[in-house]
Formats: sequence, C-alpha cells, structure tokens
Amino acid sequence: MGDGPAPASDLTARIASALRRERGRAGLSLTEVARRAGIAKSTLSQLESGGGNPSVETLWALGVALEVPFSHLVDPPRTPVRVIRAGEGPVTRSERAEYTATLLATCPPHARRDIFRITAEPGEPRLSDPHIPGSSEHVVLSSGRALVGPADDPAELLPGDYVTYPGDAPHVFRALEPGTSAVLVMEHV
Repeated sequence: MGDGPAPASDLTARIASALRRERGRAGLSLTEVARRAGIAKSTLSQLESGGGNPSVETLWALGVALEVPFSHLVDPPRTPVRVIRAGEGPVTRSERAEYTATLLATCPPHARRDIFRITAEPGEPRLSDPHIPGSSEHVVLSSGRALVGPADDPAELLPGDYVTYPGDAPHVFRALEPGTSAVLVMEHV
C-alpha cells in the first residue's frame, strides 16, 4: 500500500524535530546554524518550533550548515515495503522557481544516496548553491525538456537522457517545456 500525501503539518513537525536533532548532534547554537545557512535566527527558531513553511533553498542551506543531506531533514519514518504513487510523498517547493522536489527514498546507514522526483515548469530556473562537499547528482529526465547540470555549462536533456555532475558546485535545473519531470539521485561521500 502507498503512503498517502503527508499533510503539511506532519512534514513541518518532522522538519522541526530533525532540525533540533541535527543541531544538537552537531553541538551548534541557533545563532551559529542560522549564520552558516544565511538565514535569520528567528526563522530557524520558528522552523525548530514547527512553524513556517521552509522552501527547498532554506532546507538545503540548513543541510549544508548542519553537514547532513537534505533528506535527513524531511525523511519520513521507514517501513519495510513502501510504494509512493505519483503525487504522493513529502514535497518541498522552491521559493524562486516553479520547481518541486519530492523525496522518494534515502539510504540506510553507511550508504549515502537519496532519490527525488522533480517537477518543473518553464520560467525562472532552479539555481542551486553547492551542497555538502563530495556530493554528486544524477538526473534522468522523465518528461519534457530541460537544461540540467553545472550552472555555467548545463546539458540539454530529453526524456530518457541522463546526466551526472558535481553537487558541491553551483548547478541548475531549467525546464524548457511545460510538464517537465525527472528523477534526481543525490550521492554523498
């Protein structure tokens, strides 16, 4: 059976708990994590208390600041068999582009891979700041057409095309057609 879409309040509570857990694990103050992530301390405090609606950019910045993959902040509890139907799963949205990332899977301990379903529309591209050092991304375009890869030299992809590139350098995902979607695999060393 599939997991239904997580209500926003469930995702927000999961993110709040993960932020508190990871900040405690790292032994960092609210002020230090906010500084490293380039966000206001009040924003981080609000997120840790279960308020707000963090964007993809904010969560990735917090992951970099805490030196953990994005998935550690949004990963739902695991079950032995899990089916995620199209339109289900924890979705985060970009604040700067028509772009969503749905976490599909994370790696068990000692493995370092996360899988996302990406949907994007033409318009503002999704420009990503570098993720944690040693990250790489793998993208298989499912539908539409897109420019994907290093910010200064992305590859044009058609359905079925694959590209890999360093995730620890600036990179871009620009939809060139409506209804563009892809599968993104992030590797962390």
